[in-house]
Amino acid sequence: MRILVSTQHFWPEDFRINDLAQALSERGEEVDVLTGKPNYPEGRYYPGYRGWGCQREQRAGVSVFRVPLASRGSATAFRLVINYLSFIFSGLLFAPWLLRGRRYDVIFVYASSPLLQAIPALLLGRLKGCPVVVWVQDLWPESLAATGYVRNRHILAVVRRIVSFIYRHSSLVLVQSRAYLSAVKELAPGRPVVYYPNSVDAVFCGVGEASELQVPGLDACFPVVFAGNIGTVQALDVVVEAACLLKSYPDIHFVMLGEGARRQWLCREVQERGLRNVSVPGRYPLAAMPCIFRQASALLVTLTDDPVFSATVPSKLQSYMAAGRPVLASLNGEGARMVIEADAGLAVPASDAKALSEAVLTLFRMTPEERNRLGSNGCRYFRQHFDRHLLVDQLLDHFRSLASRQAAA
Repeated sequence: MRILVSTQHFWPEDFRINDLAQALSERGEEVDVLTGKPNYPEGRYYPGYRGWGCQREQRAGVSVFRVPLASRGSATAFRLVINYLSFIFSGLLFAPWLLRGRRYDVIFVYASSPLLQAIPALLLGRLKGCPVVVWVQDLWPESLAATGYVRNRHILAVVRRIVSFIYRHSSLVLVQSRAYLSAVKELAPGRPVVYYPNSVDAVFCGVGEASELQVPGLDACFPVVFAGNIGTVQALDVVVEAACLLKSYPDIHFVMLGEGARRQWLCREVQERGLRNVSVPGRYPLAAMPCIFRQASALLVTLTDDPVFSATVPSKLQSYMAAGRPVLASLNGEGARMVIEADAGLAVPASDAKALSEAVLTLFRMTPEERNRLGSNGCRYFRQHFDRHLLVDQLLDHFRSLASRQAAA
């Protein structure tokens, strides 16, 4: 098949779509990627890239076409709006020319925030005469309101109408959480909406290589590792408060890996509160993460206490389960349900620092055998529900079915 993947974020930025595009190519499919200039999460263009101009490159058998993009900068609301809009306008203006003469059987939109990035793909679907599949990673406009970037109800109403337009003009809408189904179906009358979860990068599916990186705090007796975006919705205040409550347990250490808009805030809080049981070492290469995860006594996932995030399954949860270590989930709804169903760790209410600190102590007081059992349960649940090869097969089945119906029409 000839597949066009449309996504604002792609390698060298660390997103699930990187591995999925490569996996499709490894299956013998012809894969192109339409994307922007990489600058996430630091807000600065990666070496070798600049904001203006189109660019073409090859990556792991995939042809990558890049359109101009304004960087996120300091990730203020204004800069994020400019960043989002620049991909939409560049995609509409440059993508038809950049992809001229290329035919596709399906266009696949990896719809991380913002969902509005799907708009250029809809135009390309019309021009190329092929179906468009949108894979929803975040609920919009609910996520936009929950993050606090936009509170004006009139703007949110306009965004809601645009989101409904995108769904209604897509051939198929996939959602990464079962809890998304009702909300998306409401805005997509007459369109098929199907549950399709995230898996993990291939590096989490093998034995992996030993990492020689020295990670501050990882050599503690009981390291609790958080990895990923350190942003607004991750409820970092609950980690800070839990660390304060656990100051008297020197063997317990929180290791906060990653970058994001609130990393500097987190560093200041750690310093001002004298939290010697928290390290914020920054971002590490994806290839090192499986080894780092295996050295953790527990893997921490947090989300803020908001109804929209109760429906969300953080993509790091699948990576944690694949690593075979106990999961500490400070969140509500679907993600917490998954941890409990898998018996892969402990789940506590979102933004409840006392409950989180007590859960950390519960795991700390377990025997290594008890913690290993939880990790093994998570790994087994991952293989049953999120196996990388199984999910690629399912996606290709969706694509072939749509392409067959398009050809027969």
